[in-house]
Order: sequence, then C-alpha cells, then structure tokens
Amino acid sequence: MTQANLAQTICRKGGYTKDIRPPVAVTGKEKKLNAVSYGYTGSLGDAEYDHDISLQLGGDPNDARNLWVEPADPGHKPGGGINNKKDPVETKLHTAVCSGEVTLKAAQQAVVTDWTTAMDRLGLT
Repeated sequence: MTQANLAQTICRKGGYTKDIRPPVAVTGKEKKLNAVSYGYTGSLGDAEYDHDISLQLGGDPNDARNLWVEPADPGHKPGGGINNKKDPVETKLHTAVCSGEVTLKAAQQAVVTDWTTAMDRLGLT
C-alpha cells in the first residue's frame, strides 16, 4: 500500500476491505488464540478482533503483528456486542487520506502511536 496506489486500493469505490478481509472461519480461531496470548478474559462477543492499522488505512489483513483483541469501551453494557470508539476515528482518517488532507503514512503513524489523539495530532476534527 502506497500513496501512489490509493485510488486502486483503499480509496476505490466498491469494497476494498471486503475483498481482502479474511473469512470468519479463519479470524474466529485466531481471535480465541490472540485473546489467550493477551490475557483477555472478557466476553469475545463484546470484543473486536481488530487491526491496529485498519484495513481502510492499508493495514495488513492477517499479520499477527497488526491484530489484537480489542475490548469494548469502558461503560459498555456486557452482552451488547462489539462497540468501540476507535472505528469512527479510522473512518475519519480514511476519508482524510482519500481526500488528500493527510498522507497515508501520517494517518497510519498517528493511529499506531495513539488512536485516541490521532485526529488532533493531524489537525483534523
């Protein structure tokens, strides 16, 4: 994934992430093993098997170094399913990359450093 091929990859219309996302038959098993490796003991139904650098920001779809079991946000009602505040940040960063507001590399670096401050760090609202 490079700045030069954004139009053919993450910024193309028609479901780039759908095309590269591994099937649940693969990720379901990985999620359980990953949870054990991180010491996660909460409900897997309330946790997302998440990409550190999201697929919509060019993250590797199945590299163990880019995957982790992300618990639900604090205050989330147990049994309520997956819910976290990182997803909207990733979507806003994707929009900013595809509109040319920020580079792919800057967005990836900001989300890896601390996704909770990525928008501010890049001067986005």
